[in-house]
Amino acid sequence: MNPFDYHLYLVTDENACLGRDLLWVVEEAVKGGVDIVQLREKQMDSAAFITRACRLKALLDKYNVPLIINDNLPVAIAADAHGIHVGNSDMPPVTVRSKWNDTAILGYSIEYEAQLGTAHAAVADYLALSPVFSTTTKTDTVTEWGLEGVARIRQLTGKPLVAIGNISADNAGAIIQAGADCLAVVSAICSAASPAKAAEALREKIIQHKS
Repeated sequence: MNPFDYHLYLVTDENACLGRDLLWVVEEAVKGGVDIVQLREKQMDSAAFITRACRLKALLDKYNVPLIINDNLPVAIAADAHGIHVGNSDMPPVTVRSKWNDTAILGYSIEYEAQLGTAHAAVADYLALSPVFSTTTKTDTVTEWGLEGVARIRQLTGKPLVAIGNISADNAGAIIQAGADCLAVVSAICSAASPAKAAEALREKIIQHKS
């Protein structure tokens, strides 16, 4: 299993880009300090999803930044992505491993503390706490973890923890101090006037508060 050693994780949302080209937003974010990117396209058909994934991977390869595909194993394999991220209503991590054992990174969102003891959590390379704070970009979640939840889960697992959900430069430091290893961001970067400056501000907070 490869170590998951990333700090700032961009999760794409075309609507949050406010009409700007998604690849431009991603590249600006990478220039500002994003070091891993997840392509999330829930509404796009597979052929278009693969095309976009391949274009994004070609861009990210220039910066040596890994591409993660959200919840679509055929697209992840077709685009030769670095990995895949799945949630509770997606293909289970154990099934992903059985179908794509050589994936470099397998992420898994957890919404209940009890999920830590499952085989699915065991085979994941990182666990995403979703959401840390409630957010309008994802409304089908169960637990709002909060800082206390991040700290509690940190005590219960040695897995890398990725925090996502209404994260900004204002609360980034507190979330890292609570025990998150990496922060995943959508709107705070995608909707920023300058995605590069937004990413830079977030990364500075993360590095500043890393123990």
